[in-house]
Amino acid sequence: MLYKGDKVSVLDEAINGVVLSVKDTQVTIETEDGFTMAFAANELIKVNNTSNLMDTIRRIDVDKITKEKEEPKPRSFVKERKEKYETSAPEFDLHIEKLVANKRGMSNYDILTLQSETAKRHIEFAIKNRIPKIVFIHGVGEGVLKSELDFLLGRYDNVVFQDGNYQKYGQGATEVYIKQNK
Repeated sequence: MLYKGDKVSVLDEAINGVVLSVKDTQVTIETEDGFTMAFAANELIKVNNTSNLMDTIRRIDVDKITKEKEEPKPRSFVKERKEKYETSAPEFDLHIEKLVANKRGMSNYDILTLQSETAKRHIEFAIKNRIPKIVFIHGVGEGVLKSELDFLLGRYDNVVFQDGNYQKYGQGATEVYIKQNK
């Protein structure tokens, strides 16, 4: 943090000066030559021209250093509970690296088309074989594949879908439930 009166040096330039004012991240300095210039705070470094050790020690924030050195507490994870009768749903990874050996030469359109056709094939298979639940792993990314998947799943009457289990997949999966007709 820079304050009015601090001696500073500009990074990547041979300019030294004294801070005149600080406004948000904008710092105005007066150079040694008497010019007034403005810089971003991250472009400046504070210069200590004092040999007084006590001045340097007073500037050290002991609480901040102690907090940084503190070991982080281990995070506790709640284990996913499964019912005894519950079977695991088949998972299909739609990442392009899992679908083709080499994606070189494929445009984004080709990749998205292949991914959505693969998803459609798996949905049709699950409906035909009366599989009650499947999971598509699509990743987070920019959300293009997830949007395409949502559009595709919305076209089926007997299909309900939701975001996958966050503990297991994070935000990059969609669970698909297929309603079975008796």
